[in-house]
Amino acid sequence: MHKILMGAAATAALMMAGAAAAQAPAPAPAPPAVVPVVVTQVKPGLYVLSENGGNTTLRVGKDALLVVDTKNPGPAVHAELIKAIRSVSALPVKEVVVTHHHADHSGGIGDFEADGATVTTNVGLPAQLDKGYTAAGGFKPAKPTKTYDKTTEVKINGATARLLHFDPGHTGGDTLVYFPDLKVVSGGDEIVAVTPNIDFVYGGSLVGLLDSLNQVAKLDFDTVVPGHGAITLTRAQFEEYRKKIDTVVARGRASIKGGTTKEAFLASIKTDDLGWNLMTPAWNAPARLDVLYAELSK
Repeated sequence: MHKILMGAAATAALMMAGAAAAQAPAPAPAPPAVVPVVVTQVKPGLYVLSENGGNTTLRVGKDALLVVDTKNPGPAVHAELIKAIRSVSALPVKEVVVTHHHADHSGGIGDFEADGATVTTNVGLPAQLDKGYTAAGGFKPAKPTKTYDKTTEVKINGATARLLHFDPGHTGGDTLVYFPDLKVVSGGDEIVAVTPNIDFVYGGSLVGLLDSLNQVAKLDFDTVVPGHGAITLTRAQFEEYRKKIDTVVARGRASIKGGTTKEAFLASIKTDDLGWNLMTPAWNAPARLDVLYAELSK
């Protein structure tokens, strides 16, 4: 009898331990490995710094530097980015622009502010943070130093960046950065060289993205720095990307008009000829799909 009671106690202890383990939160994912930043000169005084998050644009002025997007969070990432910047110039980073709130672009806001730089974003970026956005491991980007609504200019001696927000696109607080003297647009994740991702939960809109791209097309530029997937795009490649977005919008609206249900909607849109796959959580997560289906139903 004694042995049976001991066995029951041991079994109960194991069950309690298992229940506690099941209730315990999963460990935070390990941060991505930090790799050397690749520096590519695109035009005189303008460089793209790739790896460790979205593409970063570096604009060199006469006495200061301007940075667009700050990569993933973490001191090691920031140190690697600064190292890459210093390989180009020893001038101080005075102005930083962040194109949207996702951590692979906004992760270094606090670091650059601590270094003395002014960080400017669209008003929608802190608004998205206020909705409760957090990245992997619970990281929450710092808020910018300054915000703007539709357009503003950020200047360093010898260089002007025009900040533009046309419509909600990739998120509800996107910024496109236009360098008119060099005819270059830094597109953030509104313009990418991979399958686009619309964060419908945080104010993004496929229809708004198309409207925004149509406004970008009116600018005088010949080069785009995309958020991901390539170092640069030509004007012709931008136009091809814009046409693909237009095609997805048109096919989606036609599918809904034809009676396709929300559950079958994404599978009904042909994209193999576009080289894109929309059957991913970035598109078909319920909270995202609900918004997409509703906006294309109008």
